[in-house]
Amino acid sequence: MIELKRVGVTYPTGKVTALSDVSLSIPAGDFVFLVGPTGAGKSTLLKLLYADVRATEGSLTVAGREITQIATKDIPALRRQMGIVLQDYGLLPQRTVWENVLFACEVLGLPRKDARQRVKERLEQVGMLHRCDAFPAQLSGGEQQRVAIARALVGKPPLLIADEPTGNLDPETSAGIMDALLAVSAEGTTVVVATHDKNAVDRLRRRVIAIEKGTLARDDAEGQYGYAE
Repeated sequence: MIELKRVGVTYPTGKVTALSDVSLSIPAGDFVFLVGPTGAGKSTLLKLLYADVRATEGSLTVAGREITQIATKDIPALRRQMGIVLQDYGLLPQRTVWENVLFACEVLGLPRKDARQRVKERLEQVGMLHRCDAFPAQLSGGEQQRVAIARALVGKPPLLIADEPTGNLDPETSAGIMDALLAVSAEGTTVVVATHDKNAVDRLRRRVIAIEKGTLARDDAEGQYGYAE
């Protein structure tokens, strides 16, 4: 699903190197935690995957496509193959939970009957179908994040990218969010999660890739967080 070969990212000033000589492979269906200190390069690595940042060295393949030099006009098609979950939720405030998830279906051009069924299935999967008529302002942070996950998954993408999905949540809510992501992985979706959630990483014991100072520090099949909280 994802292949990086000696990838580096140096920002245009030439003075800041965010990533250097990173090589790794993530097979389809894998569940991966991306860990490391703040500023280590985790978010930059994720942004590479959906072409929000461009590699300045090496090569990068996502879903069988080499995207190092992807044209700007082709980026929307690339992103339609993935779900992206960010820490700020990104829900539309004037739309209900149902409408927020349905909007993603409309962007994908899904038939209305199919879209309604998918919205129902995904909201049910994340435990938010009972709040389908609520607006984002009426939801807790954990509930908003569950809706964001449902929206990311409604198109049945082969790849889900989550950047600090539990960063603002209490431990119990965080555990629920991580379990929801794990359930998605069980369906065959490749899941990559950048996180500082030590409890989740240590509890789930999945693959852990650590980035430190822009380089690959370790890659453990059943890893632990490995940093002090």
